[in-house]
Amino acid sequence: MKRVDLWPKLLACRQIDQVDAQLAAALGLDPKRHVSAGLVTCDQDDSLYVALDHATKFANVDVLFGQSFYAGSKHASGPYSGEVLGILAGADPDEVAEGLLALREELGRVRFQTLEGEPDAQPTFLAHVIAETGRYLSAQAGIAPGQPMAYLIAPPLEATVAVDAALKAAPVKLGKWLPPPSETNFAGAFLTGELHHLEAARDAFVGAVESVAHSPLAAARRPDRQRR
Repeated sequence: MKRVDLWPKLLACRQIDQVDAQLAAALGLDPKRHVSAGLVTCDQDDSLYVALDHATKFANVDVLFGQSFYAGSKHASGPYSGEVLGILAGADPDEVAEGLLALREELGRVRFQTLEGEPDAQPTFLAHVIAETGRYLSAQAGIAPGQPMAYLIAPPLEATVAVDAALKAAPVKLGKWLPPPSETNFAGAFLTGELHHLEAARDAFVGAVESVAHSPLAAARRPDRQRR
């Protein structure tokens, strides 16, 4: 089945060079390390999480906040809300600006996909291998920064079937299971292991998503043997 790329759109990107002390405390900023903050919204939550992680590899910044919004970008609270808010923070405004640049560039390399067909009639999914993780996602996956991981996301049933296929396709580990329903009603996993094994697992994940889309009711049949 032919795949169609769905590229993320950065909806808003603003920087506060010096965050007010009261707001900084409410946000949980460390006053010695987090003076400046960069705020971004995007219409794809998981693509932005990958981009936030990427920013930590190119600037002395931390991901202070990353949270998906309920129901997804089609039900956003405003024209610049999308489905996720991310906040980078650092001691130097120039570092935050550099982090935001790295983030924007990464959004041109990571994306959701769907399968060719009627609009909204096929599942959307993200199957992305990060060759070298930053400090944000590596901590969630239980690996050291710089190690690879596969970021796999799909609707709940597709994700469960596809993660199972991915784990069986290569000697990889389940670093984190993302159970359904997420805020945007998806599910998925972070897989860890050697890069070429993760790529094989990713391909198996996509193949399983395609299989469900091609035959969603494959198991809704009379069993070969029935218990009486």
